[in-house]
Amino acid sequence: MTDYKTVSKSGVDEFVEKRSRFIGYCEPVTTQAQALEFIEKIKSKHWDAKHNVYAYILREGGIKRYSDDGEPQGTAGVPVLEVMQKMGITDAVVVVTRYFGGILLGAGGLVRAYSHGAKIAVESACPAIMQLCDNCTLKCSYNQYGRVSSVVLSGGGVVLDSAFTDQVEMKFRVKKGCLDKINKELAAASSGEVEAASIDESYYLQEI
Repeated sequence: MTDYKTVSKSGVDEFVEKRSRFIGYCEPVTTQAQALEFIEKIKSKHWDAKHNVYAYILREGGIKRYSDDGEPQGTAGVPVLEVMQKMGITDAVVVVTRYFGGILLGAGGLVRAYSHGAKIAVESACPAIMQLCDNCTLKCSYNQYGRVSSVVLSGGGVVLDSAFTDQVEMKFRVKKGCLDKINKELAAASSGEVEAASIDESYYLQEI
């Protein structure tokens, strides 16, 4: 599977449960160093909070880490991690800060609270798909340009640039695995004169 789900921006949301204030943060990261840096940033910001529970998942190396940060074992970090896994999120870190309100929530209450804190944090960070695409180029005549553009767009391509000299050179991206279909349509539309080639491949963020 080439595509994967992550978050597109920083997110934060909060709620109160039996006078305890829970603040959920979510941040896109790609390395363990970035994840730890963000965790320390939140801990410094909320140095006076009772707990700063966290979890992060990284695609590179399949790394998954969590911390209960003083809460009873299995009631905080694991629920946060499990929410991320159920939502299919990777390359992200979630920190749920708790300001204790004086009322004990019990093990079940903590699990529900930290799970909710993680969920609203991820949702506020806008889950998105990182889609693997071919970066392509093609050349055509001015007379062919209209038909060629239509084929690329109808095939799911996104035009990145068009250069107009003695002919037209178009650069576009298309989801991995879709180029062959576009090339068949291009051949039919141009009597076999136009064919797109993949230069390289890269990931593009697709908000959902």
